[in-house]
Amino acid sequence: MKITMPGLAMLFASVLLLGGCATTGGGGSWQTLVDGTRGLDNFSAIGDANWRAEGGAIVADKGKGGFLVTKESYRDFEIRAEFWADDTTNSGIFIRMSDRATVNPQNAYEVNIYDRRPDPTYATGGIVDVAKVNAAYKAAGKWNTMVITARGAQFVITLNGVETSRGTDAKHAQGPFALQFGAGPEGSPLGSIKWRKVQVRAL
Repeated sequence: MKITMPGLAMLFASVLLLGGCATTGGGGSWQTLVDGTRGLDNFSAIGDANWRAEGGAIVADKGKGGFLVTKESYRDFEIRAEFWADDTTNSGIFIRMSDRATVNPQNAYEVNIYDRRPDPTYATGGIVDVAKVNAAYKAAGKWNTMVITARGAQFVITLNGVETSRGTDAKHAQGPFALQFGAGPEGSPLGSIKWRKVQVRAL
């Protein structure tokens, strides 16, 4: 079959278009909420955590507990978050919150960052009461990248490129998400949480 120059140009354009679609994977553009010391204005703070910009990150290490709640709501999305935690840190990301004024595992999905969780079933890398961790994962004392993918009732969590949990649940369809600084068991020392970069995109 003879291919004319206009036909060749159209074929080349189609290949480029398909290549672009493969690259984006159908997702929206990444929205950066935290980038180094910038980003506190993208959230509403609740609780008494001492959130501040320090050392190239958004940090909290004092208070009985608190959250940074996004001002926007999300349904199907991917979150990519770089964080550093102490060994005693109780933190995480609560997604699809149904009440932006009250954050808990009953009105949101809690993706945990808690190496010392008394019940390790839903420790670091798990979703409390939804997706058990595949194996004990310790995040303390180093920078980690957590990726949360929520599409419909399906959830996948990875840490540093390794899948740590996968689950299905349909209780909460959409809502803002929150970065947590939580107190540990009574009498235990508080750790610190640092968020170096937090990005989100719609799927």
